[in-house]
Amino acid sequence: MLSVPEALRDWQRFAYDQDLACWAQAADRVCTQVLEDPAQAGQYRYGNSWFVGVDALPNAADGSISGVPLAGAAVTAVAQCRWHRAQLSVTFPGYPQPMAGESESQHRFRVTRDAAHVDGLLPIGRDRRRHLIEPHAFILGLPLNAVAESPLVVWEGSASILHAAFTKALAAHPPENWSQIDLTETYQLARRRCFETCARVPLLAKPGEALLLHRLSLHGVAPWSGTAPCPQGRRIAYFRPQLTHPGDWLALT
Repeated sequence: MLSVPEALRDWQRFAYDQDLACWAQAADRVCTQVLEDPAQAGQYRYGNSWFVGVDALPNAADGSISGVPLAGAAVTAVAQCRWHRAQLSVTFPGYPQPMAGESESQHRFRVTRDAAHVDGLLPIGRDRRRHLIEPHAFILGLPLNAVAESPLVVWEGSASILHAAFTKALAAHPPENWSQIDLTETYQLARRRCFETCARVPLLAKPGEALLLHRLSLHGVAPWSGTAPCPQGRRIAYFRPQLTHPGDWLALT
């Protein structure tokens, strides 16, 4: 069963939980091993300033890692029964550095707009047209260390703006066909409105706390602004379980 707390609009921070802190400590140890694994070298981007870490955390289907259970108020709130392998997003000092194949405008957007995006709308084809390929139920971010640099950021009020835009664009199409609909212009116009009308909110959290984002919230990752050495980087594990029925992407709260 998948659910999202009814009070969730764009995001919610869950207070420190000892059980979740134990999980984060265990996941952090595994994260260090993953970062040093030669088989994961292809996950580094932007001059090695970001480890994307897609499906990189070898947690079990119940969310546990190294035998430590995934537990706490945030976990209970989403009523998730089966967990995919979490993303390990790790940014390092200097993020983001220019990357081969990325245009100057794309790099500038990453620096000035935190590469703001809605998860699940993937760029398809040579022209990178946006399609709903991965309809997620929610985004659950679990900090693994206490580094405050390069935080997750969200645009307050963006979920309702994007919900209205996508509802209008997809109303004439059955949900089973939504992945075939080009949402590029709808997405870009709605995102621009979010930039113009919504407050940008950095979400700072420490291990044992949790950040729950609405699946339609516009969010991104802030550049690393400090100059102090930080070889471990800022580490967050993300769970984004996919919905079984695409129609729930707009129907659920």
